[in-house]
Amino acid sequence: MSDPMRPPVSHPRPTSLRSDPSRPRASLRTAVVWEVLKDALDRRAKAAGDGAHGARGLDVLDTGGGSGNFAVPVARLGHRVTVVDPSPNALFALERRAAEAGVADRVRGVQGDAHGLFDVVERGGYDAVLCHGVLEYVDDPAEGLGNAVAALRPGGLLSLLAAGLGGAVLARALAGHFTEARRALDDPDGRWGEGDPVPHRFTAEQLTALVEGAGLTVAAVHGVRVFADLVPGVLVDTEPGAMDALLKLEAAAAELPAFHSVATQLHVLGEA
Repeated sequence: MSDPMRPPVSHPRPTSLRSDPSRPRASLRTAVVWEVLKDALDRRAKAAGDGAHGARGLDVLDTGGGSGNFAVPVARLGHRVTVVDPSPNALFALERRAAEAGVADRVRGVQGDAHGLFDVVERGGYDAVLCHGVLEYVDDPAEGLGNAVAALRPGGLLSLLAAGLGGAVLARALAGHFTEARRALDDPDGRWGEGDPVPHRFTAEQLTALVEGAGLTVAAVHGVRVFADLVPGVLVDTEPGAMDALLKLEAAAAELPAFHSVATQLHVLGEA
């Protein structure tokens, strides 16, 4: 069985999510996902509350969550987060980050992979599962997603973030690499060549089909980093008000299906 949480050595995972999504500069790349995830967790927590005591903390599993890019901010919301990752170095960084944020008691790091996932975590034991930047690195995306979904409780939430095909094609074309752009467009895995570090890219239709095939209902689809990767960084950093304006533009475009086809990443929220 392939390991849906251990990226191949020849294809290192990108660093776009290393920063805390609640921090301003990092939010250019993560704001859409963070807002959707936060709202969904809030709704799930309120639904799980007993009325008299309001919302309760949820049990959240972050598959391949590394050093806690999302796990620590989620823990700050009052939820209990388990991060499963094959890298000891990432888990050490997670422990340190959680301690610095004052949420060490709500964050647990476990070294493991999907083959033995339920040796280290409980099957059907989580209110929400995060699967961010993982699906594009597995040999069998349907199998990898199925393992993540199997960890959900009835009524649970899946937050799925994966590389978008259209964004890669657009980026290669704008860089003048027209042959590579065409190859990515035609390639079954959305790769632009042998040097492409990403093994799989997806369309919104492909991701929603995978989520539905795993037995979940698709609650929302968002395009992520529609403009952020194309706008020169110097413009955002030096032009007064540019960052806020770009954040608002990203948020407005994220929900429009027309922009899903050019997004660098795609985010799907699924419900069990």
